[in-house]
Amino acid sequence: MSSRTRSADAHLAFMLVFISLACSSTEAERGNSGTKESAPSTGVARSAATTTLLELADSARIQGRAAAPIWIVEISDFQCPYCAEWHERTYGQLKREFIDSGKARFAYVNLPLPSHGNAWPAASAAMCAGLQGKFWEMHDALFSEQLSWASEATPGPLFERMASKAGIDASAMSACMASKQVQPLIQADYDRAVQGGINSTPTFLVGGVTLSGAHPIENFRRVIDSLTTAAASRAP
Repeated sequence: MSSRTRSADAHLAFMLVFISLACSSTEAERGNSGTKESAPSTGVARSAATTTLLELADSARIQGRAAAPIWIVEISDFQCPYCAEWHERTYGQLKREFIDSGKARFAYVNLPLPSHGNAWPAASAAMCAGLQGKFWEMHDALFSEQLSWASEATPGPLFERMASKAGIDASAMSACMASKQVQPLIQADYDRAVQGGINSTPTFLVGGVTLSGAHPIENFRRVIDSLTTAAASRAP
């Protein structure tokens, strides 16, 4: 299979199940390099209230105009230093040029790497903030202040302070984290990434193109311009 086909397949797989709320019946192996696939998804029976909350948390990590022609999906780890570097150097410009302008939709997918002990609780904090419609506020805080919490044995109190500073109800976020309410979403993210052959962060799916690593804005412009030109040439 060509790299182009693999890229397109990975992108399609993420888009087809992004809001599906399906999760694996067994957890993916989190103690390996991220290349072992989990068991096929069987789904989990949930109450209507729980499903509604998960839908809210899921949709909160998508931004951009619904009719935007291009999807950009970031597969990332809040404790990854390269992800924080990309957030600091490129994310703001990408948001202004392509998301806020209506040219692209942007989604965040969690891939908490086994080597990062605080990546999973950080993902939980962000997804729980999403229940309050504040995913992106916590997302920004986690990356901006990564050095303050990355090596902490118990990062919870720091997450609470960061949440309060960002206008998030810290008590509600912590209660959500303790209940493991959003764990099915994080696990589903992890499983899909591993099953799609993605084992490093950050990785970006831009249309049918995969960009691995903390790419500068110029590379995103080049890919998006190419996709836009190709779409225009196919128009009747």
